[in-house]
Amino acid sequence: MGGSVNTIAECTVPEKILLAAFQLEEQGQSPFSAEALIVSAWQKYPRTFGLKGYDEHYPDSNKVLASIMGEKGLTRRGWLSKPGQKLYTLTHDGRRVVRRLLQGDDQPVTKSDRPVKLSRDHDKLLQGLFVASAYEKFREGRQQELTFADACRFWSITENLSGDALDGRLDHLRVALAEIERQVGLGSTNLGDGHNITCDDIGQISGIHSHLLQRFSRHLTLLRNRATRPT
Repeated sequence: MGGSVNTIAECTVPEKILLAAFQLEEQGQSPFSAEALIVSAWQKYPRTFGLKGYDEHYPDSNKVLASIMGEKGLTRRGWLSKPGQKLYTLTHDGRRVVRRLLQGDDQPVTKSDRPVKLSRDHDKLLQGLFVASAYEKFREGRQQELTFADACRFWSITENLSGDALDGRLDHLRVALAEIERQVGLGSTNLGDGHNITCDDIGQISGIHSHLLQRFSRHLTLLRNRATRPT
């Protein structure tokens, strides 16, 4: 236990931001805004992220933003993904770093031999995602051939959904994948169709989800606008 505390006390600035991001996601904020991350990091580590001379009263946003963006920033490292304007989520690699930090370097995370049992809904969701055309194209290195129709099938959406229903569907998928990834940890799970799925497999699905959101952001915006236009 003491090793874990020492490890966190000796965290680098980017690692502290990552832990603040993890805390936001644990509280159900995902994706989270840059502003939410600034405040979370400052509240967690006021001496690191406070405004000079006023560290207990005000955050220094530049300290956090400088570690998110730029050549050596968290997004470039692949620890945070950016699904929207000034919106961020933890990536699979980012969560892995968090697990290592929370566990402590002197206590490596052990892999459970017993597969995790998922809920029926999560099991069914994963089975559908792993046979989706978008997953197949990614697995075969044919990302350039991805179409919006592939994305719609991956997300289980249709073009006549309302804006709220569309966002609700996308949000549900993101939350479900994050929850499954937390449950499985560094172990695995057996799906109802017999496939054994590891955290890396779920991370790949999350990566495809983020890629599709970025690649087809204009399509999704058009869909939302069309859905809200009066008939």
